[in-house]
Amino acid sequence: MATIPLTKRGAEKLKEELHRLKTIERPAVINAIAEARAQGDLSENAEYDAAKDKQGFIEGRILEIEGKLAAAQVIDPSALDAGGRAVFGATVDLEEEESGDAVTYQIVGDDEADLKHGLISVSSPIARALIGKEAGDVAEVQAPGGVKRYEIVEVRYV
Repeated sequence: MATIPLTKRGAEKLKEELHRLKTIERPAVINAIAEARAQGDLSENAEYDAAKDKQGFIEGRILEIEGKLAAAQVIDPSALDAGGRAVFGATVDLEEEESGDAVTYQIVGDDEADLKHGLISVSSPIARALIGKEAGDVAEVQAPGGVKRYEIVEVRYV
């Protein structure tokens, strides 16, 4: 099985979700199924069907998270010493050459990516263009609107 890179924060979020699913969501759906069963005829019981569907989703998500955590390679960005180069877990400050807009991204695992919060997937085009570069380098990214050039202002391991 291939390892799945995760930041320390990403692994903690998955563990929290797993804990919530097992201790809150699972017992709640079991109670909902029991209550729906108590209503009698299950063949026309929409609450029962909905609760069973939700149970299937919860159990599937639990298995998915457990699998990811079992295959995870947890990387703590603050413990990295990559010599100033952009690597998995690094936070990179960029300036778009054409517009001068400044942006900051952290390179994270696929499951952690959230562009609204500046978290980009390690497999995204921009992350692939940044990996191995250091402050002062220019990264060219093939975007839907054409090639964008970003100057790397700073690389941090926070």
